[in-house]
Amino acid sequence: MKAFLAIASVCVCSAAAAYAQTPAPGPAQAPAARAADAVVIPPDDGDYKIGPEDVLDISVWKNQELSRTVPVRPDGKVSLPLVNDIQAAGLTPSRLRQELARRLSEYVPSPEVAVIVREVHSAKVSVVGQVRNPGRYEVRSPATVLELIALAQGFTDFASRDRIVVLRQNATPARITFNYRKITDGTDQDNFLVQAGDIIVVP
Repeated sequence: MKAFLAIASVCVCSAAAAYAQTPAPGPAQAPAARAADAVVIPPDDGDYKIGPEDVLDISVWKNQELSRTVPVRPDGKVSLPLVNDIQAAGLTPSRLRQELARRLSEYVPSPEVAVIVREVHSAKVSVVGQVRNPGRYEVRSPATVLELIALAQGFTDFASRDRIVVLRQNATPARITFNYRKITDGTDQDNFLVQAGDIIVVP
């Protein structure tokens, strides 16, 4: 009997020692945020952005008085009843529709707004220097540097065809060299697409 009690006492002491060595649980931590919980605004890079001189059809369902065909002013705004001036340039049609619906909701219950780009006039590229017809050209579909030079009726006799420069006027201005001779020779020069606001300089 004494031997049994001694063995039981050793087991109890060992269990107590093991429990004492077990680290106490720390304070509960909040679970990490899941990617699905984050609010992500999709980029507009793949959508057309309205620009100055574009013409827009803006219609409000069942409200002909608020529906208009309006040009975008040089300052990038359009004028409409009730909302007065509102920024349009730099927005996609869907973003402008959302903003108009928000502004009109102060006067019209649950307005249904549609925005359609009727005419595109803001996408322009300038060709200057030694071309036969320098000027600004509207670009209504994807076009390359060579196509813009063709619109300008080609080079003059004094053009430096291997020193053409494209000045890109976006958030990060860039100076892109363009070698016409390499294009005609079939070498590694890229006949890249122009962007709205580009200036092609033919020295």
